[in-house]
Amino acid sequence: MRPTRDEAWELLCRYTETDALRRHALQVEAAMRHFATLFAEDPEAWGLVGLCHDLDYERFPEQHCVMTKRILTEEGWEKADIRAIMAHGWGMVTDVEPQTNREKALYTVDELTGIINAACLLRPSRSVHDLTLKSLRKKFKDTRFAAGCNRDVITRGAQMLGMELDTVMAETIAGLQARAEICGLQGNL
Repeated sequence: MRPTRDEAWELLCRYTETDALRRHALQVEAAMRHFATLFAEDPEAWGLVGLCHDLDYERFPEQHCVMTKRILTEEGWEKADIRAIMAHGWGMVTDVEPQTNREKALYTVDELTGIINAACLLRPSRSVHDLTLKSLRKKFKDTRFAAGCNRDVITRGAQMLGMELDTVMAETIAGLQARAEICGLQGNL
């Protein structure tokens, strides 16, 4: 079964208490919804896996993805949704290689939204609305900036999607701009 968005949010909040991780979940959800439209897929289904992809991270960091699989299986989630979430940890905490466009997009935008969030927080506006691709590219090249975000994963993910890195960056920015208020990137514009 696929939960409603409200049910998925309630589940996320049950396991994730920090505002930063909840904001990250909302940002990945926004990006995933946007990428779903690019691939003519269901934004709701893509958004749900984005929203709950780090469900276990706060409580079970040493068992990241493993506990999410267990929790979502117990909750009755669809196997394809669980697999998509498992695939975002490929090569880091799982051996589930992304196969579908949804899995590849989640693998890619999870790390990329972290860099975008950090870039926005340093802007005077604190907003994604005035973040340019040129500015993001500069931050991406500086490996000391948002050092915890794996640029190799982003680059590999873009290749897996068959998209130029600049296109993936621009589309992720667009997805976050569309839901900036919801995902905490509205800033003061």
